[in-house]
Amino acid sequence: MNRRKYNSRHFEEIPIIVVDPPPMDPKPNSVHETSLNVEGKDGDEGEERPPEASERRLSLRRNSISLPNLDDLQVLKQHVQIAEDGDDDTDSDYEIPPTSRTPLRNARRKSVTSPPSKMLKPPGEDESGSNSPANSITSINSLASLLREKMQMLPATLRKKKSPDYKTRIFVCLLFITIVVLIFCAYFLYHQKVLQKAYFQKIKFNKIKRIMKIYNNDGQEVIRGKLGTTIKYDKALPCLPSDEKHDGSICSEWMGHARLYLQFHQHSPEVKCYNFQWIALNDAIAPTDCYDLSQPNDHWYGGGQTAESAWPLEKGNHDFAPFITGRVDKHEYGNVLERYFISSKGAAIIVDDATPLYVSISGVDNKELCLRAKYDDFAYVNRLMKTAQLNYSICTSSDMFKLHSNLVENALWDGLKPDDMNVINSLLTEPLWEVTSATKSELTEETISNYTENVIALGFLKQGHVLINEFWQRHVGDFEVDSERFPTLEEAITIMHRRGFRIVFSIQPFISTESFNFAEAVKRRLLVSERFSDRRIPALTRYKSSQSAGVLDTTNNGTIPWLLNKLKSVVAKYKFDAYYLDLGTAYNMPHYYQCEKPLINPDQYKTFFINNLQNSVSLFGVNSAVERPKAPTFVSLPQFESSWDGLRRVIPTILTYGLLGYPFLIPGAVGGDVEAPETLFYTNYSSELLPDKELYVRWLQLATFLPVIRYTHLPSTYGDDNVMEMAKILTSLRQAKVTPLLKKYAKISLDTGLPMIRPLWMLEYNDTACHVVADEFSIGEDLIVAPVLRSGAREREIYLPAGVWKDGIGGNLRKGSRWIHDYKVEENQVAYFEKMPPDTRF
Repeated sequence: MNRRKYNSRHFEEIPIIVVDPPPMDPKPNSVHETSLNVEGKDGDEGEERPPEASERRLSLRRNSISLPNLDDLQVLKQHVQIAEDGDDDTDSDYEIPPTSRTPLRNARRKSVTSPPSKMLKPPGEDESGSNSPANSITSINSLASLLREKMQMLPATLRKKKSPDYKTRIFVCLLFITIVVLIFCAYFLYHQKVLQKAYFQKIKFNKIKRIMKIYNNDGQEVIRGKLGTTIKYDKALPCLPSDEKHDGSICSEWMGHARLYLQFHQHSPEVKCYNFQWIALNDAIAPTDCYDLSQPNDHWYGGGQTAESAWPLEKGNHDFAPFITGRVDKHEYGNVLERYFISSKGAAIIVDDATPLYVSISGVDNKELCLRAKYDDFAYVNRLMKTAQLNYSICTSSDMFKLHSNLVENALWDGLKPDDMNVINSLLTEPLWEVTSATKSELTEETISNYTENVIALGFLKQGHVLINEFWQRHVGDFEVDSERFPTLEEAITIMHRRGFRIVFSIQPFISTESFNFAEAVKRRLLVSERFSDRRIPALTRYKSSQSAGVLDTTNNGTIPWLLNKLKSVVAKYKFDAYYLDLGTAYNMPHYYQCEKPLINPDQYKTFFINNLQNSVSLFGVNSAVERPKAPTFVSLPQFESSWDGLRRVIPTILTYGLLGYPFLIPGAVGGDVEAPETLFYTNYSSELLPDKELYVRWLQLATFLPVIRYTHLPSTYGDDNVMEMAKILTSLRQAKVTPLLKKYAKISLDTGLPMIRPLWMLEYNDTACHVVADEFSIGEDLIVAPVLRSGAREREIYLPAGVWKDGIGGNLRKGSRWIHDYKVEENQVAYFEKMPPDTRF
């Protein structure tokens, strides 16, 4: 190619070399060698262009321009820049390097993307358009398409480059967060592990949350609780040296709130015990510990009769109440209490007698047994300590039966005389006849004689004991027989003795203000006095028929000798057999009572009274207690309403009292003690108000298997042959099957302290079904009783523990460890099952 000169304002033909792709791999954007004619525009307006330029422009319009590569564009840009740098007045020669021409391809056969117009346009060219080949429609579209393609590719390229980096960053962040969480959890768990320190090998206690767990020898958790629930302070510190007991106990203190002493002692080779003693450090703190009752297959028993007669305890529900005796229709607990609770997992709680104890069983999904130490203005008014102290022990063993056998008081025969054993056997074999009357005037010597004659007239019942209520006196507290209503009582008692009866008088520690003994007792200061007043002023209360009465102060050294002198004089004159102590409950004490010696609680009065009289006069029984009286004294169950609900309360109550260490019990009267109008009626043969006949029969069926049968209403009172026939059958059954077993297990009870009437779990403590049965019981290990307890029922569900049992109704053998559904029991039948040897087969 020839060299040519180019003016700085006019450009001629510039050859451009474009490289074609290999023929075997064509691409849509292949670049071809072509020539590009660039025509400069004259600076003067209206100057005509030479014809050669027009021809060249027309030639370029006929052909499509292939896109040069980037290197060629760079060269072109340099050429344009050189041309722009030339002086208008001076011509500059510039030589173009030689290139080879390549024929242009037909634009119709393949469109070529053109470079942007600004890359090819000379300086000063009009932006709106020009006749330059670079600004042709084809070139502009091709360049625009290229730019769009590149711009579309740019985000994708960026995304491809950034995507791995973005995901990596997210992964790193998540990994970092996970590591931090794991470190935090590990630290928290380690911190909790450090806080949950092990004490005495079997206790784990977290001092911050105050959560305590106790394990048995097998490593199984047997009890769980939260201690110090009323303490609003988390930091626990070791006690000061001056507060340590130096007896092996561990002491912790919550500053200004309470102090806890934890101690271990081995009760026996099979039983371990841990003592917990909370001492409040200010009056605002009432130390409270709560134990979980909602653990799977864990059931609790003991304490005493509750308002619901709950068996097991977790079926009940009540708020905090002082743990003192009362009436369940008015208060939370019944007439017999013991600070003893035991669970089916083998844990027992025993609370110290000096603790001012409040107890609650509450919760819906998570039932809790809570113990609280709290002083008040009645139950625990006498502060034996400056602040309240909660002192109790938790004992554990491998099973609950073994645990209970080790904890219950045994060797009850200690101090027993031969005559005492005869009294026990007589109560087990003979009925107790209770002569009662609604008013004092109705109880006369004639009434008692007629009652005993009616008993003899039955012909099939033994004579037994005749119990006369407090109306043998003119006024309660006289301790003398009313000679107007009983003019010849001495002779009447002699006659009843010859007929085989034993006579028992009821006495009370109350002296009516109408009694002639009241003035003397006040003068001698033998009565409980009024608190905050002169000690000579007695505190008055009400009890039964006495609307105003004083209470003998058994802590006064002069009271018991004065009373014993009165009681012995009556026995010497009338030759009756024993006294029955009608002590009432803690709530029968005057509210503002004050004894010569301070009492821990009102129930302690009963213990003083019983212990002071028991060794001096013969005691047949007591109606309330918080400590087991010595044999042969029996303890009565509370009075039950004459209703089906009252009947259903009998079994849970007698099972609970037996578990608390009271084997010798007197159940309520057949048919109920307290009138319930909806189940009472008058017969055509008597003006006496009687329980419903079906209720009376079902109650008699149950009483047949209990330690003592107590009658108020005789079977003959109904004038119904079916009732009489049922009474005869049950009397024969008792003499043949029940009485021998009662005598057998009475001796076992004196040796071991275990009850005669037992819950089913004492037969098979590993059987979970036995723990929840509340309407069956066993006499020792030999006989299971399942009475009907609902009106109109002729069938019931029965559970038999492991073993072989003989059906008392059908005589067939039944395999144990299973339920018997829809067991048929007619009105004149009672379901019972005798234990047979394991290899027994018919």
